Amino acid sequence: MDSVSIFWLTGYGVVVGLLSVYGVHRFWMVWTYYRYRQRRIEPLSRLAELPLVTVQLPVFNEIYVVERLLRAVAAIDYPQERLEIQVLDDSTDDTTELVAALTVELRRRGHDVRHLRRADREGFKAGALQNGMKSAKGEFIAIFDADFVPPKNILLDTVQYFSDSRVGMIQTRWGHINRGYNLLTRIQALMLDGHLLIEQTARNRSGRFFNFN
Repeated sequence: MDSVSIFWLTGYGVVVGLLSVYGVHRFWMVWTYYRYRQRRIEPLSRLAELPLVTVQLPVFNEIYVVERLLRAVAAIDYPQERLEIQVLDDSTDDTTELVAALTVELRRRGHDVRHLRRADREGFKAGALQNGMKSAKGEFIAIFDADFVPPKNILLDTVQYFSDSRVGMIQTRWGHINRGYNLLTRIQALMLDGHLLIEQTARNRSGRFFNFN
């Protein structure tokens, strides 16, 4: 057998080995999910008073989705006096002007909305979130990306889990507005569902470590 054949045979073996490991891991995840499918996590109790929540919205050149995001957050079913909205805007296009106008409109309607700009983009999204933390008033922080459309009940449904002092963070499942748009979006939705619905649930309910997206 010549050196070229050995090279391709070795490469083939490595690829097959890696795919086999991945397949075993996926099988284990599915098995763990079904093993713990009845172990639903519920709030320990109900908070006596709703806490002050700061919603952080990091945006960068999101002119096509930022208005939808802001209006969805403003429509969240939560007492206005207990909700602060921070638009962490690092944009370099017309997004900034749009956010400024929306902020004025929402403030006139009684919402506590702040439009925060930085001199530079140091740290990118993480830097913007950290900068917002310096002036955040909330006891809890909720973060939504620019293409998110949070449902109205998201805070009322999630904040109660913090009645358990052992809870450090809450991550909700992501949905897909354009799931059925074409074959690519259906495949992407299927892959993300596999991560958030199967893997994250299996790890959480079985007491194993899982990453915070």
